[in-house]
Amino acid sequence: MANEATIEGGFAQVQAGTWLMGTAQPVAYQGRVIERRIKGWIVPDRARLQQLEVVGTASCSDATRPFLTRLDCADALFVNSERILVAPEAARAGSQLLRVIPMSFKYALAVTEFKNPGWAVVATASRVHRFVLAEGEVLSVRLASAVAWTTKRPTGHCPKLTMRDILIPKRQAKALWLNFYGPDVVWTEGSHGH
Repeated sequence: MANEATIEGGFAQVQAGTWLMGTAQPVAYQGRVIERRIKGWIVPDRARLQQLEVVGTASCSDATRPFLTRLDCADALFVNSERILVAPEAARAGSQLLRVIPMSFKYALAVTEFKNPGWAVVATASRVHRFVLAEGEVLSVRLASAVAWTTKRPTGHCPKLTMRDILIPKRQAKALWLNFYGPDVVWTEGSHGH
């Protein structure tokens, strides 16, 4: 079926069309694949994603992130660009850089926005959990565990952040969190233990 992905055995297979894929994708294809760069002046997700025109079929998988989940877009879907395995290029509405530490690019997340109708297949190191937030609820998620959300823009939270942490970040980061504000949905994966 055109503009759809079939997930089976840890692989997402897509048919002919124009797709957004991670930089090391596809792992195999039949037919022909034409690579293109994502166009735009300031495009935060350009280093993590590529635009591919597939003539035939292409199979995508990530050995370090074997769990695949399809996230459907009700209105607007924001996905951590590092987690995207494959998505329809026509559903991409743009990208943004989410700064967790104010005035610093360190630990900033590249986020890709999808519009309706749209979806994205994400690859994660563990299973994905879906949190549904009611009006006024707040969910705090570890930075490394944030996969996708439909809420308004989250805010960064770090307990006891000093001016030195902003100007000269240490090698070992403090516990960095993203605060999501309801209503809407947040998808997370398991902690990496760092």
